[in-house]
Amino acid sequence: MRVKTVPISWVDRWGARLDCGPFLSGAIEAKIRLEQLRRRALPLRELVEEPYGIYKGKLLRRLFVNDSKYGVPFLTSSGMLRADLSHAPKLSRRIAADDEGCLVTQGMTMISAAGTIGRTVYGRSDMEGMFASSDIIKIRPRKASIPSGYLFAFLSSRFGLGLVTAGTYGSIIQHLDPVHISDLPIPRFAESIEHGVHELIERAATLRSSASAKLEKVSARFDETFGAANMERASPLVSIVPSSQIGARMDAQFHDPIVKSIQGRIKEGRHVTIGDWCTRVYLPGIFKRIHIDSGDHGAPYFTGASLFWLEPLPKGILSRRTTLFDQVLLRQGTVLVQAFGQEGGLTGRPVWVGKHLDGVTTTHMLVRLETTSKERSAFLFGFLQSEVAYRQISSLTYGGSIPHFDEKNMAQVILPLFSDKEMTEVSTSVIQAVEARDQALDLEKKARATVEMAIEEATNWRK
Repeated sequence: MRVKTVPISWVDRWGARLDCGPFLSGAIEAKIRLEQLRRRALPLRELVEEPYGIYKGKLLRRLFVNDSKYGVPFLTSSGMLRADLSHAPKLSRRIAADDEGCLVTQGMTMISAAGTIGRTVYGRSDMEGMFASSDIIKIRPRKASIPSGYLFAFLSSRFGLGLVTAGTYGSIIQHLDPVHISDLPIPRFAESIEHGVHELIERAATLRSSASAKLEKVSARFDETFGAANMERASPLVSIVPSSQIGARMDAQFHDPIVKSIQGRIKEGRHVTIGDWCTRVYLPGIFKRIHIDSGDHGAPYFTGASLFWLEPLPKGILSRRTTLFDQVLLRQGTVLVQAFGQEGGLTGRPVWVGKHLDGVTTTHMLVRLETTSKERSAFLFGFLQSEVAYRQISSLTYGGSIPHFDEKNMAQVILPLFSDKEMTEVSTSVIQAVEARDQALDLEKKARATVEMAIEEATNWRK
């Protein structure tokens, strides 16, 4: 339980709000410190481009399509956080045209404004033209007034985040509106500091866009080779299945004719099963989580969904005394595949364990794939990014309430092999992409730390 004594003067200054959020989040302290920089601070509304400077969006009817010719990628407040946006649902272009203020542009800062408030994402080149939902506040800085990367770094820093989240309201589902942040004070520093931070954020954005392009090129290589590039993802229509092929599975999706076609094409060339490619394929058992306060006797614990984010954030610290602790501990170079969840969600999607996830723990609901080398794991991860792989894996799920598959199912997925030269090219591209994502996160953290240090030094204050 968090307890804090709040002076009545704070309540009066914060619009007579009696909810705990602004006082426990550190927002009040942040605002008081930033007031010391009054001569260096400007309200956010004076730094943005009109007419969509600080914009949330209209409440539109959501009509989704399968073909990218008729739709644009649609970002939710949680979907925008993902490192891989290639599988985002497509909103009808006709609907999207009714609210151009929601179209993503480079340099924009996006802030989640419903549910979990304050998650921030920087607009990258690979996000240009995507549609950000009305659950996301879009901030378009005026180039002549403030470097976009610096503004993003401040808003995602502990000072900016505290001020942003202080404006939330609602008891069940939290919300944030543009009016709540339009007067948010943005501290200004020397041009060298602001542009230095901006360059760090821009380099991070470039690395992330480059990584996405490399991985999309790899997945396209598999899909174009084995005929899955244009296959729609709708549930299959199965008319006749020979009794000899039914075996122990009678559910229609397991006998998806598209999957059978893909597997037939793969088997025409060199191939192995994932079980044969890996040294170990396993799914940890169910375990009771023991959370503690100190990292000295445990490791950060991440939910499955957060592993897919640009910057995974831990939910807590898992004690080393937890049963199966070693099984849920992640090691760099391991490939994870989400094994539980609803159709069309994250089930069947892969995660690469990079340096930022090395030594952390996570839920048992992801299959672990281990190989003899980083290069073999990289080739496997590249394959798992493809529609060829996803189609095979999604046909394996079973169960009514929460569809899932197990390690035995995963081990039977067929992995196509190319020539040694081509496989080296795939592995190299994947390794470059995942390392670029790690570098990008390092740069973003460095940018935020630079902003926080500048504020601390200017106010003679340390956290």
